[in-house]
Amino acid sequence: MSDHYSDAEKKADMKVLHGMGYAQELERSMSKFSNFAISFSIICILSGGINSFAQAISSIGGAGAGIGWLVGCAISATFALAMAQIASAFPTAGGLYHWASILGNRFTGWLTAWLNLLGLITVLGAINIGTAFFFQGTFGGLIGMTTDAGHIVTFVAVVTILQALFNHVGIRVTAMMTDFSGYIIFVTTAVLIVACLYFAPSIDISRLWTFTNYSGEAGGNVFPASDNMLYLFLLCLLLPVYTITGYDASAHTSEETVKAAHSVPRSIVSAVLWSSLIGWVMLCAITLAIPDMAAGAAQGWGVFFGTMDAIMPAGLKLVIYLAIFISQLLCGLATVTSASRMLFAFARDKGLPVGSAALAKVSPQYRTPVTAIWTVVILEIAYVFAAQFVSIGGTNLYTIVVNSTLVFLFLSFAIPLALAMFAYGGPKWPNPGPWNLGAGLYKLITLLSLVGMAIIFYIAVQPPNDSVLYIVVGFLVLAGVLWVAVENRRFQGPPVGDEIARRQAAIKAAESAVGEKG
Repeated sequence: MSDHYSDAEKKADMKVLHGMGYAQELERSMSKFSNFAISFSIICILSGGINSFAQAISSIGGAGAGIGWLVGCAISATFALAMAQIASAFPTAGGLYHWASILGNRFTGWLTAWLNLLGLITVLGAINIGTAFFFQGTFGGLIGMTTDAGHIVTFVAVVTILQALFNHVGIRVTAMMTDFSGYIIFVTTAVLIVACLYFAPSIDISRLWTFTNYSGEAGGNVFPASDNMLYLFLLCLLLPVYTITGYDASAHTSEETVKAAHSVPRSIVSAVLWSSLIGWVMLCAITLAIPDMAAGAAQGWGVFFGTMDAIMPAGLKLVIYLAIFISQLLCGLATVTSASRMLFAFARDKGLPVGSAALAKVSPQYRTPVTAIWTVVILEIAYVFAAQFVSIGGTNLYTIVVNSTLVFLFLSFAIPLALAMFAYGGPKWPNPGPWNLGAGLYKLITLLSLVGMAIIFYIAVQPPNDSVLYIVVGFLVLAGVLWVAVENRRFQGPPVGDEIARRQAAIKAAESAVGEKG
């Protein structure tokens, strides 16, 4: 699916890209809807919203969905709005990395790239592990699949390879699949909402604003027992904050999107707003359908499946489960796209100590960064293998890394946003892009997003996830040592100033190699 794309518009997009020192090697064919759909697919309320539903109920009960979801989505919305402003001015595949480099310096760009890459690869693992457990719990009996670590790792490996194959053969195929994902998420969510409300034993709307302490054993031990309701309310925000992320995918596919400076920022904001609204209605419907709140909360992570088993006709339930499973598969596919474009862009600027030339290579046949795609797959499968078989201090590595991932991703968001707030209107960012909130509103929203980051960091390191703090601090210390010892002398960052002009001949040669005609 692609928008009508005139020669004048094509040249305008290429001129912007050339002005930042990069060649049009990737195929620019994604429409506004496709760019929206890739972020909407990664957010995927049928993945995070379903698999993490207990984080709302098992903290403060129904208010976790009715009120907590909206508060958490409001935090994500500030990030999306602030990110959209920058994406309009700097529409490159590097996205966050490129922004942090241009608006800050080489170090802030390099650190942002590693934080974002680490977050994207591990969140891909989290998505596909979640999909594996969802499949095992719904259809696994048909093929003899259990929760054995070997079965989970094998399932994830097969699924991730399939996701990579679709990415390998071109952005048109990927866009077609994520377009389909957008539609299936809308339709499935609508059916799920209507079914929950229709088959609910009774409707008690007051559940949605009723605070009940279900921490500890009362909530299936999803969260430790606590008498502090404010603390539990903050913990319930993990559901929306974890679910409403991944919208930076629209920025990472900027070089493949028609009229990117206009389309990308709108896609980022639209994906967050639609996911927030539809997700809220869906979670409210599921909450209202729970036959008994206390019994449901006590089921912990099984509360969604327990509710479906209790109220839903078997045939309809299986159809909904199948649609959710397909959505989760496509969520992972879109995440492979986002992670590979980030890796490609970082390698293009020689950000990796080894292998940058290969990772920055674009297939002339498919116009995709094939080496980057398969490298993401190898790293994700290796992580999943370790996550299923390794424990640290009695805690599964997967649990430790997933909770760290949230912090890594949002730190990679926060660095360029903080830099942009101070750079806006100055020599590093003299002019906004065509999508413009205005200086005053933009800086206010960015400030609110940084406050939101502080809240996210606080809740992400609370028990039983307090080990996350040590992991994040350890990573930052290691990064600082590597920068001082090695990377400060080696890594030059994205092209700026005269370097952009010197690259023009290389840009023409790169475009000629993949058959791009200006």
